[in-house]
Amino acid sequence: MAERANGRRRSVAEAASARPAGTRPPAPKFDKKTIALVYDFDGTLSPRPMQEYAFLPKIGADAAAFWAESNALSRREEADPLITYMHLMYKKAKAKGVRIDRSDLVAQGRQVEFYPGVEDWFDAVSGYVRSHAQSHGVQLRHYLISSGLMEIVEGTSIYRRFHNVFASEYWFDPYDLPFPKRVITDTGKTQYLFRINKGVEDLGESINQHMAEDARPIPFANMIYFGDGDTDVPSMAVMRKNGGHAVAVYPPGKSKGKCVELFRAHRCDFFAPADYRQGSELYRRTCLLIDRILADIRVQEERWRLGRGLGRGG
Repeated sequence: MAERANGRRRSVAEAASARPAGTRPPAPKFDKKTIALVYDFDGTLSPRPMQEYAFLPKIGADAAAFWAESNALSRREEADPLITYMHLMYKKAKAKGVRIDRSDLVAQGRQVEFYPGVEDWFDAVSGYVRSHAQSHGVQLRHYLISSGLMEIVEGTSIYRRFHNVFASEYWFDPYDLPFPKRVITDTGKTQYLFRINKGVEDLGESINQHMAEDARPIPFANMIYFGDGDTDVPSMAVMRKNGGHAVAVYPPGKSKGKCVELFRAHRCDFFAPADYRQGSELYRRTCLLIDRILADIRVQEERWRLGRGLGRGG
């Protein structure tokens, strides 16, 4: 599993104190070379909501009926839809006499299915970046931002592929119903885009302090967001407004109407069927955006070097 970054950036003084006495500080270098691919989960990487693969069957709930009841309940009570579904899942489990703890949820992640090519996608795209980078030291990171459940994601075969995962999560107390510890809403997802952008991935740290654009480790221009529908509009809008990129996907062989809407509304750069295999439309269009990012990194690095030369009176 990829190491989870705590988001804490050392200060200049801390970095200096960590160097052995008598050594020179490292030569300045252009460091905006990290590319971040950021994914939604349900409907983007997986065909169905993750809860439908094991949790709902285990409590004998019909998926369509459950979501209809949850949505009606949230409207009637004017409650947040995500908190409502998280509460209703365990309310129904308790009514059925089924106890599901955190380890059970993690185990359920093994039953989650993915669109074609997802499990091989990460290596394929990483290989593409390595072979096409025009600048030394370019890194590729994958992130997940989901309103689904962290516990289930942890049990999936692709969890270890992500540099960091931001998802809704339960707080488990012994002998009591779990309650939401973290809820990631459609608009709330945008907070995590800024966390990635600013390098503040520790959720115990605030991201509200001002940070100059040139101090942010992953520029939005180096980021691509993948989503599938209306719930991804806020994230796509933030990405595009800040110079980033977005790709919309739809189930292979099914309607692409929602993606066409997003494309015409300038919410995404491209759309394609959710086929993640090499050579697919999605792979080719993602590689086009990566080519653009790699070229921009090279241009920005050359401009930085030119500016450094002028600063030395060259």
